Amino acid sequence: MTLSTVLAIALLGTQATALPGRDESAIVRRACPEYTSYASTPHAPYSGGPLNLPFQRPAEVCRTFSSPAVEKVIEDITSRLVDKDLAQLFRNAFPNTLDTTIRWHQNASTSAGAKGKRDGPQWSGVQTFIVTGDINAEWLRDSTNQLVNYQSLAAKDKSLYSLILGAISTQSEFVIQSPYCNAFQPPSASGVKPENSTQKDTVHPAYNPSFVFECKYELDSLAHFLQLGTEFYEKTGSTEFLTERWYKALQTVLKTIDAQSKPTFNDKNQFVTNQYTFQRQTNIGTETLSLSGVGNPLNGDTGLIRSAFRPSDDATILGFFIPPNAQMSVQLRKTAKVIKAAGGPADLAADLQERGTKLAKAIHEHAIVQHPKYGDVYAFEVDGYGSRILMDDANIPSLLSLPYLGFVDKSDPVYQNTRKMVTDKASNPYYLEGPQFHGIGGPHIGLEHAWPMSLLVQAMTSDDDDEILGNLNLVRNSSLLGLVHESINVTNIKDYTRPWFAWANSVFAETVLKVAAERPHLIFGEGAEPYIIS
Repeated sequence: MTLSTVLAIALLGTQATALPGRDESAIVRRACPEYTSYASTPHAPYSGGPLNLPFQRPAEVCRTFSSPAVEKVIEDITSRLVDKDLAQLFRNAFPNTLDTTIRWHQNASTSAGAKGKRDGPQWSGVQTFIVTGDINAEWLRDSTNQLVNYQSLAAKDKSLYSLILGAISTQSEFVIQSPYCNAFQPPSASGVKPENSTQKDTVHPAYNPSFVFECKYELDSLAHFLQLGTEFYEKTGSTEFLTERWYKALQTVLKTIDAQSKPTFNDKNQFVTNQYTFQRQTNIGTETLSLSGVGNPLNGDTGLIRSAFRPSDDATILGFFIPPNAQMSVQLRKTAKVIKAAGGPADLAADLQERGTKLAKAIHEHAIVQHPKYGDVYAFEVDGYGSRILMDDANIPSLLSLPYLGFVDKSDPVYQNTRKMVTDKASNPYYLEGPQFHGIGGPHIGLEHAWPMSLLVQAMTSDDDDEILGNLNLVRNSSLLGLVHESINVTNIKDYTRPWFAWANSVFAETVLKVAAERPHLIFGEGAEPYIIS
């Protein structure tokens, strides 16, 4: 064992035994502390700001992926930030996905991988498995959003390019095998131990628990799969991800949304069981679907697509859940552009464009409803019978995030009415306020916890300097461990859920980068030049 290895292990405060022929870096990695525990305790060096926020990045030898381009952005931003605590939070949050969640990356140039069975997943070529944080499983939605900040750097950093390309390949395999599922186990070729699940679910179509961690059908998961590819194209100009397997995954997405666009009763008014059903043994109402796993009835040919669950993993009440429909309409049209740019099948591109356009029209026809105080607003959920749910949830996609998703301009009058509605305690039951924190929450955590993510989305969809900076500062003030949490108790910011939640940290970093590019005076000082990743 070399001196550097001994010192690294000593620094980590853990013991490891060197064995003849054993790779020393692997020994050191095994000596690394478990990050959920590590993130729960503050570490030096501290920020030196009023909050004196800790430095929460793991030791370099313990980081799961590294990128010089990412390190340069950290230096560029933190050296210019006036607020030392905000700088420390960005320093921890921006690389959090790379530092802690890349459980497996296989570079095609160095490994041919492992091929699956003829009809099973194919793990050859470049692959990447990304966990959400404290659960050793990959959510399609979370992993897409965790990579958002690195897409702009992928064109000039080959390692990030390969990482994201691998993530698209891995998501493709997940979608092909189990399109109704939201969270997945480590690929068999990775050698990473699967995550145990104690849930007792009855799901149709059935799934393989060694491949799937959880099988809640969430329309946004499929939209996020498309988004991972369209963002890659937009930032790098590359269509390399348009492989035979990706096209197969796309066809699987289209078949799934077609099946989920059908009503509960056929044209003879006879009940037809939905292709997807889900029942869980639970005493929590949001964790299962009513009516033997089918969910509440949906009416007629609305053109909308049902979603059994929300991005919070909570069950929908009325299955035509509008935010992921909006996201899917955008991503279908963006995917059409990518295929067209690559010289792909013209008929497929035209079909995707038409689908996206029709879906947007359906949203405007069925989801814009009258609110007694705010006038025309977007409903959160509808059923095609005239019933609607007026609220919002913190998770993306949400009504608040409609401009962020690219569905509407933030100046759109109906969106502005909706925005006022969902940030009004009297109109949105899940807008939570307390003496120490406020924001949109949701039933997933309860009636006392708002989510920092909602404040960050609010900042990214605002033109008001005071609102933007106020929300950033509120998130900073509630992140006393130097990381952004899932949710915060509005009466006591020291009561939070999840010390380590990579998605929330990614959204925080994304917000800072957006402000740096568009309103640099708010964080760099008056007269500051914009900082734009290019």
